[in-house]
Parts: sequence; structure tokens; C-alpha cells
Amino acid sequence: MKRSEFIKKSTFASAGFFIVPRHVLGGKGFVAPSDKLVIAAIGCGGEGDNDIQHLAKTPNNNSTIGFLCDVDQRQAAPKRKQFPKAKFYEDWRELFDKEGQHFDAVTVAIPDHNHALVGLRAMQMKKHLYLQKPLTHDIHEARIITQAASKYKVVTQMGDQGASCEGMQTMREWIEADLIGEISKVYCWTDRPVWPQGIAWPKTPSRIPKELNWDLWLGTAPKTNYIENLVPFNWRGWWEFGTGALGDMGCHIMGPPFKLLNLGYPHEVSGSASTTYSGVFKESAYPESGPISSSLKYRFTMNNGKDLDLYWMDGGITPERLQALAPDVNMNDALGDYPGENDFEGSTLFVGTKGVIACGWGGSHPRLFSKELQEAASHIPQKYARVKGGMDGHWWQWIDASIAGYGNMEVSSPFEGYGGPLTETVLLGNLLLRSFNIREKVKKMDPVYGAMEGYSYSGRYKALKWDGANMRVTNYEPANQFLRRTYRQGWGDLVL
Repeated sequence: MKRSEFIKKSTFASAGFFIVPRHVLGGKGFVAPSDKLVIAAIGCGGEGDNDIQHLAKTPNNNSTIGFLCDVDQRQAAPKRKQFPKAKFYEDWRELFDKEGQHFDAVTVAIPDHNHALVGLRAMQMKKHLYLQKPLTHDIHEARIITQAASKYKVVTQMGDQGASCEGMQTMREWIEADLIGEISKVYCWTDRPVWPQGIAWPKTPSRIPKELNWDLWLGTAPKTNYIENLVPFNWRGWWEFGTGALGDMGCHIMGPPFKLLNLGYPHEVSGSASTTYSGVFKESAYPESGPISSSLKYRFTMNNGKDLDLYWMDGGITPERLQALAPDVNMNDALGDYPGENDFEGSTLFVGTKGVIACGWGGSHPRLFSKELQEAASHIPQKYARVKGGMDGHWWQWIDASIAGYGNMEVSSPFEGYGGPLTETVLLGNLLLRSFNIREKVKKMDPVYGAMEGYSYSGRYKALKWDGANMRVTNYEPANQFLRRTYRQGWGDLVL
């Protein structure tokens, strides 16, 4: 838009709402009159609500929510009331097509299966992008999204706000000062899932809520019946839509070791998961849903050439109890997010030759378990600047960096070099878990029960060798079917 056109439109638009994004006024270094980043928010409930609240109230008052989008009117209603001047759309494609010239940046907080398509389109429009964790549903999508951030030169931030907390910098200083010695093991665990998993897809469909556009909600996923209570939260346990316990919390809890130890891609993943049995030989697996619980081991090669084992546990499984804890102490409470408040969502435990460091999800509240280590830590100088506002600053940092422009300011969780590779690593665990359900019918003659039919599960209890650079399992080809999905007809594909 030319300046003369802007002045003319401003004069005749007094009865309406007209936001001028920074890029419209153009010119390198030019500051718009409002000095605000205009944001289109895709997803208004849950994490979307949390994102919008933080992005709308910044210390510098330098952002505004110009547009809202949600397929569920129930989720959208509170935000539409809070931001009456923000134009609302039900379909993000219509929003992008009609309003693309009127916003600078996009935030996406919708079910995992639609993350990549929305995010890629936003970047192709040269919009800065704040995308919730995990970045994508599939490993292939994560690679494409990461490459897009570099190709289209936009500022990106994954929604793992713990990456900006003070604890991350504190632990970096401790580790670089060799406080706990050489680290060879890391434990990561969570209370998830806190939604139904390990179950079969219900055979009886439910009535679609009148406020929900079910076809738009499905988006890239196959056409299927609606089931009760799937929306707004329980979709996480179904592979067609969510990424299970690992996808929900993995970026938060595996993020600290991934960043602080410069881990890169693992070269192997193995593990076990809960299974459901029916009858003597017939084993019933639920390929539509994640397991009730799982225990995985990722193996990385460190910069020093030595291997590091990172263990992931969920569904009530925990690491071996620390001897430093009194017998009557709840270990999750002691090592988790908010010590002493009985509010556990997850924890990370770094095991070194001289001691251990524990922190809550995202690196929050790091702590040591010996007086000697605590005394030594008190003498370690602060080496790294903290993100202003800590976790809250994660959103504000992205706004400031978007205003500064690509390459002019660092963020804590950019897709390139961190958010993308971390997401790929997290989702590799799901590739293993989904391989557990690869099966074929078999028959056998049992000496006691006679002729029997059942299933053989060839993908279980293997160590999958992973070529991260080329995104391939090299020793069990059937697992590679889970690297990417085929989108529902009419929703296209990811093309850079």
C-alpha cells in the first residue's frame, strides 16, 4: 500500500477498524506510528488462549492481536469478547487469503496434525511465526518447517517457554563449570498422559457439537466420525491427531539436555511400552492410540566422542529413586516443577560423575542435592544474560525479534538449530512406539491349546538405528512408514 492510499483509507475508515502492519509502511528501520507487531492468532483455546494473553500484554506494549481464528465457536467466544476489534475467521485459509496484507506475524496453537500446514503457509507469506510444541506431527514435517524458516527469512519461536527461563542459564553455567563432572546419563519423565490412551477408537459416533466445524478441525487428517469428548483436549492420545505423552511434554523436558549438552540427532532409540492382551495367544494392540505408558532410551554421541543415554518415561514410570532423598519424600514433588507444591508435570535429571542436577519441565527450578555442590555453585559467576521476564519473556522476546527483523536478534527456541531438530528427536520416540503395532497374522500349533491364530509383532523390542541427517531408520524398514503422512484430499502437501 502506498502512503497516499494509507492516508486516504485512514480518513474514510473512521467508522471501522483499520490496523496498519509494520511491513505496509515499509522501509528498513522505519517505525510504524503504532510501533506494534500485528498478530493473527490461529487457535483461541487452551495453549492458544495462553499465547494470546502473553502476546497481547507486553512490557513494551509493542504488539496487538489483529485477527482471531478458530474452528470451534466455544473456544473463540471468550477471545472475541476480550478483543472485540480483532476480526474473526473460522477458516485460517480464508484469513490468510483475505487479510494477508494486514498482519505481520502468526501464532499457531491448534492440534498437532495441522501445525505444519498452517505454519508453512504463514512462513511462505513472510510472516514471523510462533508455533506451539511439538512443532509438527511427523518427522518429515519438522524438517520441512525448519528449512522454511531459513528459506523465507522469518523469525521463529517454538512454544516451549521453559527455554527462556532463568534455570536454563543457571544450569548452563553449572555444567560449563564442571560442577557435576562428566554427564553420561539423563532421565526425563512426566505424569502424562492425563487423557485416555491405550484404547480402541469407539465404534459408536457422537453428535458433532453445533459450535464445531468438524471438517475444518480434521483438516489434513482422514475423514472420520466425531467421538465424544475428543475436543478440546482428548485428541492428544490418538495418532491421527496428536503425538501422545511424548509429543505433549517431550520438547519441554528433553529440551534442557538437548540444548545444554549440544546433543544433535541420536543414533539409536529403543524401549518398551504397555501392551494389552486378550486370550492366551491373541494379542490385542490399539494402533489408533498411544500406549498407557512407555520407557525409552535415546543414545547420542557427544562432542567428545562418548555416548550419552537419555531415558524417557511416562504414564507413571519414574527413574530409580535418588538416595539423597528421605524415604518419606515424594520424589516427583522433590524433583519436579514446583518443589513442595505437589504439582508435578515433569522433570529432568542430569547424572554426572560428581553429582546430579534436577530441574522441572523446561529447566525450571534447578537444584542440587549435596551441601558441597550447593556451596560450590554459590561461587560460580553469572556468565550468561537472562531473558527479561523469564518464561513470560519467551513470547515477548519473539515479538522484539520479529520487530527487529530476521537475523538481528536471538530467540531461545528458533526452528533452525534447535526447535526443529529437537522436535525430530522427540517424534523419533513415537516412531518407535508406533512400530510396536506393526503386525501380521500368524498361526501356530500349541501342544496344549492346539491350533491357534494370533499376531506377530516384528517391530517390538528392537533398537532402531537412526540416520538423522537423512531421516531414515536403517535396520528396520517398516518403521519408516511413520516418517510422514498423506494428507486428506483437498489439503495439499508440504512444498517448500
